[in-house]
Amino acid sequence: MFYSASDNKYPANRIVNNLGLHDGVLVGGVDEAGRGSIIGPLVVAGVSIRESKIAQLTDMGVRDSKALTPKARSRLFGEIIKVADSVCIRKVNPVEVDDSVWLRGLNRLEAKVMAAVINSIGADEVYVDCCDVNPERYREYIGQHLKCGSKVHSMHHADAINVVVSAASIIAKITRDEEIQHIRCRYRSIGSGYPSDDRTMHFIRRYVAKNGSAPEFARKSWKPLRLLLEQMAQCRLMA
Repeated sequence: MFYSASDNKYPANRIVNNLGLHDGVLVGGVDEAGRGSIIGPLVVAGVSIRESKIAQLTDMGVRDSKALTPKARSRLFGEIIKVADSVCIRKVNPVEVDDSVWLRGLNRLEAKVMAAVINSIGADEVYVDCCDVNPERYREYIGQHLKCGSKVHSMHHADAINVVVSAASIIAKITRDEEIQHIRCRYRSIGSGYPSDDRTMHFIRRYVAKNGSAPEFARKSWKPLRLLLEQMAQCRLMA
């Protein structure tokens, strides 16, 4: 097992690689965390595991991360890392998310990052949680960036249907939560980071009012913050 970073546009923040140590079909799962958040990175994680070991994921209680308590996710994160043949985590910062949203290309960005993860985990077949209304179109987006021969299955709600994707969802969620915790340690009460969270929006409004700009870790393309910044710009013009 080793950890390394790659030199492509989406560097691997963590890679666990036991590939080549065993025979058998490798099954992969890829999922994201933080897509809808107004604060912090978009995290994409991939897990590959020998088909003969998939039952171990079920036995240890792996499910969609949203159906688990924080304590259970934390426990399972370590267990997944131990049993998996490969794990890859990639983070996309808010600036790049914004750039894609302005161009209405968030799905394409996520597909590109998922392809980079798939290229790293060495699976024969990969199941991905599809964010596009059209799973086949999303599969084609991913295929445009694949450098490996993995067969990709694009599915809605794959994190609840496929246990390997569920494992990836746990890895992504824990990593995303760690990123938010780093921000929370500095700024205290920031909430969950999602625009539906009153604490998060209260923090953003106070930050903008105090500093005259958005925090660097916030997504300016998200409508609540975009409108807030537009209102501030109009007030400056009228002053």
